[in-house]
Amino acid sequence: MAQDRTPVMTTAVVPVVGTIDGMNGYRWKTDVQLRNDLRTEATVALTLPTVTDQPAMITTIPPGQTVSFSNVVAAFGIETALSPLLVQTEGRRSIAIAATVYAVRGSEVSGTQAINVEYGRAFFPQRALVGLAFTDEFRTNVGIVNLGANEAAFTLALQRVPGRNLAISRVVLAPNSIWHSSIQSLFPLITNGNDFSIVAETSARDTYVYASVIANETNVGLFIQPLVGVPAMQALSADR
Repeated sequence: MAQDRTPVMTTAVVPVVGTIDGMNGYRWKTDVQLRNDLRTEATVALTLPTVTDQPAMITTIPPGQTVSFSNVVAAFGIETALSPLLVQTEGRRSIAIAATVYAVRGSEVSGTQAINVEYGRAFFPQRALVGLAFTDEFRTNVGIVNLGANEAAFTLALQRVPGRNLAISRVVLAPNSIWHSSIQSLFPLITNGNDFSIVAETSARDTYVYASVIANETNVGLFIQPLVGVPAMQALSADR
């Protein structure tokens, strides 16, 4: 009997990369660095799963070396897109991944915002995004990703005090899709304020949530990685 020669692949996920137009004439781009901290050459596959035809490319990285993609979406031959980035490394360990996003307008370039990378595909039915703001000084974008094979339903609760829901929003995503928009598009009744949290609940696996708090004057942002097991989740259903 022939042996199965399908290689073992280890998957890491950058929740969002993109080349898109933003406010006030700025264009947002994402740079990605892949560093092979393994002892052998690494074969790495990169995929944009929520883009039409799921474009992919493969690269090899010698041990101890780094491959950099300035404006990673353009490296796929695509002008404009927003998607998670799947980074699959052949073997049982992922290479190290760094991703940064920044805004460009003419000769102006904003400071960079580091994006947290998800190594592995752990499942958390409840997650919280904390430290969100919508004021004259700051704005917040929220992202929801479904990389599963089935439709995914999310319930999102806006809170300021853990366990006290100010508003509830529900979003349903098709397989291999991303939703990315402002916090007020999720919760249109909010006017302004700091220290908001969003508690997200879903039973669907292969899903991700994230947020970005951006200074309006400088476009410098802070990527918000979800927390799990926080007290705010205990009363998610209180106001349903």
